[in-house]
Amino acid sequence: MKKIGFLSFGHWSPSAQSATRSASDVLLQSIELAEAAEQLGVDGAYYRVHHFARQLASPFPLLAAVGARTKRIEIGTGVIDMRYENPFYMAEDSSAADLIAGGRLQLGISRGSPEQVIEGWRYFGYAPGEGESDADMGRRHAEVYLELLKGEGFAQPNPRPMFPNPPGLLRLEPHAAGLRRRIWWGSASDSTAIWAARQGMNLQSSTLKKDESGEPFHLQQARQIRAYRAAWTEAGHDWAPRVSVSRSIFALVDERDRAYFGQAGGDDQVGVIDAMRAVFGRSYAAEPDRLVEQLRADEAIAEADTLLLTVPNQLGVDYNAHVLEAIMTHVAPALGWR
Repeated sequence: MKKIGFLSFGHWSPSAQSATRSASDVLLQSIELAEAAEQLGVDGAYYRVHHFARQLASPFPLLAAVGARTKRIEIGTGVIDMRYENPFYMAEDSSAADLIAGGRLQLGISRGSPEQVIEGWRYFGYAPGEGESDADMGRRHAEVYLELLKGEGFAQPNPRPMFPNPPGLLRLEPHAAGLRRRIWWGSASDSTAIWAARQGMNLQSSTLKKDESGEPFHLQQARQIRAYRAAWTEAGHDWAPRVSVSRSIFALVDERDRAYFGQAGGDDQVGVIDAMRAVFGRSYAAEPDRLVEQLRADEAIAEADTLLLTVPNQLGVDYNAHVLEAIMTHVAPALGWR
């Protein structure tokens, strides 16, 4: 295990039990948690993106703010739904945020997840082409975005521009060199993981996967990662990719932990999501020694190089920093981190 980060879904609720009661709360606390995580030595701060929900949505103002307030920690998403994105505008926004952060962005993108509204991407002005599904549209947007990140000129300059142009065709500005290799694809199936490898994207695999064999979640996810790496080698890319997996993991080190998560854990769950039979990975919650034993038996964690810890953001910055510190202190070294 090379890197450990946190993944926040950015929930907020006006409930008195929530430490994030407004969108302002969750945005500001997302920045504060990244600062606290950096001080603890955590490697990455990642944020989920959901539209039409009381959760984090537009990622780039947040990523830029985190980049301006931190110095070392990686800053990413898990994931941006490409069905909603204009690839051209996104190339400008993500490049600007990456430059502010000094080249620390690690952007997870995908075709998205189940939505709060029916075909929400239509409200953003997008619709699949003839014979195309919404997933196809998301992948098409992703391919355009990846091409734009190469920084090659494609637009014919105006012969009478307002400002002088460099010679040749023009590219989008600003351009963030290196960002193209820091794009990840969030995959829920073996086939899309293989597609991501062929496209030259890193792989994000979460706590949900298409049930393709009936085996335990971690075994199916490990097989997905191996298929991805084989496809990467076959594609002949000249650089090494990264692979992340997400887990809900809580080290029970005090009475607060036991009160919140003492009954968590258990087995994988199987259900139907977007007409797909899916297997949901178990949560882990135990005293540190027992937790290390359980995580060592998770084959997908062993296959990945990056572990993203989902955090209960509505419990507030201080408690979430405690959750991260307990993992970094009592669990991560035994898994080979650092």
